[in-house]
Amino acid sequence: MNLIDSLLSEVRLMFRRPERVQFAALCYRFRKKSAMPEMLLITSRDTGRFVIPKGWPMENRCSHEVAAREAWEEAGVKGEVSPDSIGAYHYDKRMSNGLKLSVMVKVYPLVVFDMAKRFPEKGSRRLEWMSFTEAAGNVAEPSLRTLILDFQTKLLETMKADQQDPPRSAAG
Repeated sequence: MNLIDSLLSEVRLMFRRPERVQFAALCYRFRKKSAMPEMLLITSRDTGRFVIPKGWPMENRCSHEVAAREAWEEAGVKGEVSPDSIGAYHYDKRMSNGLKLSVMVKVYPLVVFDMAKRFPEKGSRRLEWMSFTEAAGNVAEPSLRTLILDFQTKLLETMKADQQDPPRSAAG
């Protein structure tokens, strides 16, 4: 029976559909008084748990552009999105028919410069700015937690390096 079970498992894997991919924005800004970074979490519409803005691929848009578009639609934020992903995490998306799909989410950092008063999903989600550490503690996916904390470390290292490097003059 073990051989048959093993073969069936291998056949299922061969015919499994490709993994679904979404693109997400890790939205962050710098506090005005302290210049310390903080990030934005939003609530999902169905469960109310904290997530980052994400969505499915869009025709004629690069993955980082999709992430920026989702940040606008779901949270009303605009800014500069990096074309480079900081990593990915997996989660199980529950579909309306009850099925669960395994989804890989590629994450792109987006520094926020503007927040709109009106945006497509206003009123259907709660938005909350918090420290990266708080945000990591509020998301359900362990690999997203790791991405958040790793990005915070890199961001703080960059800020520290920028403070230590003297500004260069135009002549110089």
